[in-house]
Amino acid sequence: MLVLKIAVVVIAIISVLCVIAIFTAKKYTIKREITLNNSNSEIYEFLRFHKNQKLFNQWLSYDLNTKIEIKGSEDGKKGATLHFSSKSKKTGKGEWETTNLVENKRIDFELRFLEPYTFTANGSLYLKEIGANKTNLLWEYHSGMDWPMNITLLFMDMDKIIGKDIEASLAKIKSNTEKL
Repeated sequence: MLVLKIAVVVIAIISVLCVIAIFTAKKYTIKREITLNNSNSEIYEFLRFHKNQKLFNQWLSYDLNTKIEIKGSEDGKKGATLHFSSKSKKTGKGEWETTNLVENKRIDFELRFLEPYTFTANGSLYLKEIGANKTNLLWEYHSGMDWPMNITLLFMDMDKIIGKDIEASLAKIKSNTEKL
């Protein structure tokens, strides 16, 4: 009888969580920006090449032994894909594909994580010249979780978790491009 009561309580809790998940957001967007002391063409030329990711991508810096390979189209072009593989859970294994390029204005990407978690994110790097050798760089990141896993978004601040890594990446972009 006690086992039956416990089972009913567990089923009730799971049912309530599933209902809450129905009304919980499934998608999220994170935005961070920085002002850089370079022209947008210099920033664009630095960012469009996957070979430069090791210099600025915070996630790749968690494991200095991360294996990187560029496949697909020629590096710096639409379709170029950076494959990465690391033993670090923060880096994991995945692919960063350039999905669209608008010269000196925008770089769109799709980020596919394969291990230790499987999910897809996409985003854009927007460049806007705001003065002589001054560029505003906006990093926009979109992802989400399907029902019922989206319930975890109530307990995790994805803006804080991912945002700090984007901020670190932007700081590295600034320090690297100011050496150009």
